[in-house]
Amino acid sequence: MKVTYYGQSTIELVADGKKLLFDPFITPNELAKNIDVNSLKPDYILVSHGHGDHVADLVTIAKSSGAKVICIAEIADWLVKQGIENVHGMNIGGGFNFDFGRVKMVNAVHSSTLPDGSPGGNPAGFVIYSESKTIYFAGDTALTYDMKLLADENIEWAFLPIGDNYTMGADDAIKAAAFINCKNIIGVHYDSFPVIAIDKNEVKEKFLKAGLNLKLPAIGEALDL
Repeated sequence: MKVTYYGQSTIELVADGKKLLFDPFITPNELAKNIDVNSLKPDYILVSHGHGDHVADLVTIAKSSGAKVICIAEIADWLVKQGIENVHGMNIGGGFNFDFGRVKMVNAVHSSTLPDGSPGGNPAGFVIYSESKTIYFAGDTALTYDMKLLADENIEWAFLPIGDNYTMGADDAIKAAAFINCKNIIGVHYDSFPVIAIDKNEVKEKFLKAGLNLKLPAIGEALDL
């Protein structure tokens, strides 16, 4: 399984031969200016919630790639109005089997409004059960006891927000790793704006002291999980 980081919370995960793109926010992100959005051809796009820093390139990439968009029901309805019909609406606690594996939509504690002011339903995270590995993409969230429900899911890698202010910061992300019983963490949702800038060395040291394997890939960098 391979993952490529495109800044903020945007990742591309290759699971059992299918490309899954999460929360596409690239063109407005100055840190990702070297990434060509037109080169991204995912098979699926997974959207955690409706904020602009997670959906800025959603419609563009969905139209150019023909990818199926997996998201909460309200965002699915909104996408149809944008001319995107290849959508799969879900809701919290539900799961569905796709050709790359199973997706379960789980709780996230945040807010969700689409860029045009339309309601974005509830924010969410995703657990991906593929033949290769089980992955947790937390989305934008606070630390929540609901994460403890994932402790028995054998999650091998988790994408957790660490930028603070709008989401949990590094200290709460360390607690979240314990809640979900996962040692391998990839940090997301940091540095894109001044208010979520982090000291990478300090954060890495905190995770190391907690006995966790934290990865902070450069934008455009690919990792084998």
